Amino acid sequence: MIEVKAVSKRFTLHNQGGATIDVMQNAALCVAPGECVALTGPSGAGKSTLMRMIYGNYLAASGAIRVDGLDVVTATAREILSLRRTTLGYVSQFLRVVPRVPTLDVVAEPLLAIGRDRDAAHEKAGKLLTQLNIPETLWALSPTTFSGGEQQRINIARGFAHEYPALLLDEPTASLDPVNRAVVLSLISDAKARGAAIIGIFHDADARAEVCDREIDLSSFATGKAA
Repeated sequence: MIEVKAVSKRFTLHNQGGATIDVMQNAALCVAPGECVALTGPSGAGKSTLMRMIYGNYLAASGAIRVDGLDVVTATAREILSLRRTTLGYVSQFLRVVPRVPTLDVVAEPLLAIGRDRDAAHEKAGKLLTQLNIPETLWALSPTTFSGGEQQRINIARGFAHEYPALLLDEPTASLDPVNRAVVLSLISDAKARGAAIIGIFHDADARAEVCDREIDLSSFATGKAA
């Protein structure tokens, strides 16, 4: 479902005379349906960079990144947007939404984007918000004013609203209390059971051990060399 082959990445520092930094070379991994793989390695190893390349936010310098057969490296913007709408979900550490949009609509948006009936989308969104202990009194409010922990849970609810065949999870249990941490781990387990291919960054070693089938240390692909 997700295949990374011979992927390299470099950044150009335009404010430092155009210097380039090679951050990753020949990265490779493969994630099958129903499998959760954890990206590990020290800070700077390229974990977030690789996730952003898979999602299409960063362009790889070389190699191939295939998600359900589509090579994100060579895909058009339209193809990437379609992939994100139907196939590839991404739960980042930060909630980015349009101000003044109600929380219920924020969570339901991925379902509405694929043509789900509004009432059904709101019903699914409400169930997830209830699971993640977001009080119903907040559903009609914009989440931009909520606490960091509440925003994180809304981000998770949004990421799991549509049953994406592939998921990218960036620290999904960070800063959560034990009750909500358990809910998130259950959502991940359920996604695996229905066949989702998942790549995650988990600094929580216990969470990693509970839901991940294996780990890939990106240190062997990191370079960090400037030119």
